[in-house]
Amino acid sequence: KQRYQRRVRGYMRTFPSMLLAGILPFGAVFIELYFIFSAIWENQIYTLFSFLFLVYVILVICCAEIAVVIVYFQLCAENYRWWWKSFFVAAGTGLYVFAYGVFFYWDKLEIVGFTSTVLYFGYTALMSITFGIFTGSVGFFASFTFVRYVYSAVKID
Repeated sequence: KQRYQRRVRGYMRTFPSMLLAGILPFGAVFIELYFIFSAIWENQIYTLFSFLFLVYVILVICCAEIAVVIVYFQLCAENYRWWWKSFFVAAGTGLYVFAYGVFFYWDKLEIVGFTSTVLYFGYTALMSITFGIFTGSVGFFASFTFVRYVYSAVKID
């Protein structure tokens, strides 16, 4: 028996979804990223921890909502392979964090030397990967909770 395979639209593929969905959570944190990068690389003191906690809460809510919406669209298109997509869609914010790190390097810092540049981009890549894993995990667990809730309401007679 041959299985019917539905064609996936371009914006619902994994990489375009990562790029589109990563903009909103990054928009919630990009102002705070300036202060965090300045505190790390320019030896400035960071004192706005209460505001950072508020931005953290907004980030978690945005990542959860974006991942749930993408998974909902995917389930409506009868594509039930949502597990990794829910992770990668929310983790796309890490790409924007790294891109902001590159912008911060070219615009704000005056780093001279190959070793210092490699250290900066190495640490920025580690921060971006960690950020992506965190936001991806938030997106996955929110989507997992959503799918469990939706399918628990389905009655099979």
